[in-house]
Amino acid sequence: MEVADRCVIATDSEEVARAARENGAEAVLTSSEHPSGTDRVAEAASHRDYAKYDTVLNVQGDEPFIAADAVRAALEMIGGAFSIGTAAVQAAPAILNEPNIVKVVAATDGRALYFSRAPIPYARDNRDAGDAAILRENVYQHIGVYAYTRDALMRWVQLPPHPLELVEKLEQLRPLAAGWAIGVGRVRMQGPLRRGIDTESDLAQANSEWTVFSGEPA
Repeated sequence: MEVADRCVIATDSEEVARAARENGAEAVLTSSEHPSGTDRVAEAASHRDYAKYDTVLNVQGDEPFIAADAVRAALEMIGGAFSIGTAAVQAAPAILNEPNIVKVVAATDGRALYFSRAPIPYARDNRDAGDAAILRENVYQHIGVYAYTRDALMRWVQLPPHPLELVEKLEQLRPLAAGWAIGVGRVRMQGPLRRGIDTESDLAQANSEWTVFSGEPA
């Protein structure tokens, strides 16, 4: 993708770390007690070897097919009004009824208003043609990538988990509930949108796609 100076796999699994290193990747072992991926990334980023980097990019392990455009969109939100950036892609209203797909609504300037597994935005008058058209233009699926300034990352993990984070199981609600601004880079995907891996069926689909992508026999 050519978006980072260094790529490190942060994991609490010896098996994952060993597999990464055997394939030429850099890996760092972290605690198994972290409540979220951001907490794990913060531990890795605190290592002396990575202290010189001012911006940290977190691509979550359940997004193996993440597009470069989404990663760049998150990074481009850093600076100015935002010290945390993420990404979202316009999606079909059908995702509103899927709790395993995280939705986000954002202000005109890209500031996140809320992330949820619930259907947001919600069309109160769902039979109104005008409302339906507005809804189609404003349904966005969150993509599991975060960019942070080093300071924002380290302050994030000092916050206690928030009740909204705990009930929705969405780590980004911790800083959002604390009043922090999170910038959402909105992207339009070329071709079909690949989902993250949240369910067993997602995993089966990902394994199938990986076989095609890698050229390995099925």
